[in-house]
Amino acid sequence: MTRTLTGPAVPTAEQRATRRRRTLVVLAVLAVAAGAAFLTVGVTGSWDYALMMRSRRVAAMVVVAVAVAFSTVLFQTVTNNRILTPEIMGFDRLFVLIQTAGVFFLGAGTVTSTDPRIRFAVEVVALVAFGAVLYKTLFSRTERDVFVLVLLGVVLGAMFTSLTLLVSRLIDPNEFLTLQDLAFASFNTVDQQLLVLSAVVVGIVAAAVWRLLPRLDVVALGRDTALGLGVEHRRVVNRALVAVAVLVAVATALVGPITFLGLLVANLARQLLGTHRHAWVIPGAALLAVLALLGGQLVLEQVFGFNSSLSIVINFVGGIVFIALLVREPRQ
Repeated sequence: MTRTLTGPAVPTAEQRATRRRRTLVVLAVLAVAAGAAFLTVGVTGSWDYALMMRSRRVAAMVVVAVAVAFSTVLFQTVTNNRILTPEIMGFDRLFVLIQTAGVFFLGAGTVTSTDPRIRFAVEVVALVAFGAVLYKTLFSRTERDVFVLVLLGVVLGAMFTSLTLLVSRLIDPNEFLTLQDLAFASFNTVDQQLLVLSAVVVGIVAAAVWRLLPRLDVVALGRDTALGLGVEHRRVVNRALVAVAVLVAVATALVGPITFLGLLVANLARQLLGTHRHAWVIPGAALLAVLALLGGQLVLEQVFGFNSSLSIVINFVGGIVFIALLVREPRQ
């Protein structure tokens, strides 16, 4: 009598797709539940006023989550490295330098009293111009230029940090407190007009990127493979990088820098969904980002009663994950 030894059944493509759909549905339900809890838990006084203010914060978190998810996944695809994020290019440090220079040259009172739309426009233009100059200057027909781009971004980020420290030492101590509020991400003082504008820009860019997803799946296989399959690698990469620059600039100018949020949600989305296809990973990363922002802020405010910025906690946890990924990367 003989026995046939068989291994575990391999899920079919349809079964894997069903599991991923269920995962996204669960994440969506959790995100909606977190949003409902954020809107209603701990409300005192006028419900109309509380819901109006909190709904604005929820909308800002959703806009930032979508921008962070798209930009991080796209950037990791272009660089073919899952431990890199757009923030490593120095966008967040340039944002802090802009705030520091504004307070130093104009004064904290002038900066805070300036029309938010003017400040938003200046910050977005500066950040997009920075990214555009980097991409236009360095990109040629070789894949190696991506790594030169990343290296230059690290160097420029360090330079921006040094300039920020130098200028901050020359600022009046009283104005330095105002600068600290401007330099950290905050969802408490989002201007409604800027929120609408940011949502429109993020929506347009996200819709344009969505059409590139099939080609980005091929680009993720490598430059030679993409060219062999008929994909215009350079054009797709350039479009993706322009989208990354715009999304990061809008999100950072709207609420401030959140350095490691994208690293967390992009890698967790790939783990949960078990795929690298952008049509699955990007929605998963966006839902995880919404859940992290809403749930984290809710817990921080209602459970622990902290008044500190959520970005501090996210950057702390993200830094630990970043180190863990660096340690594991050579073994993969």
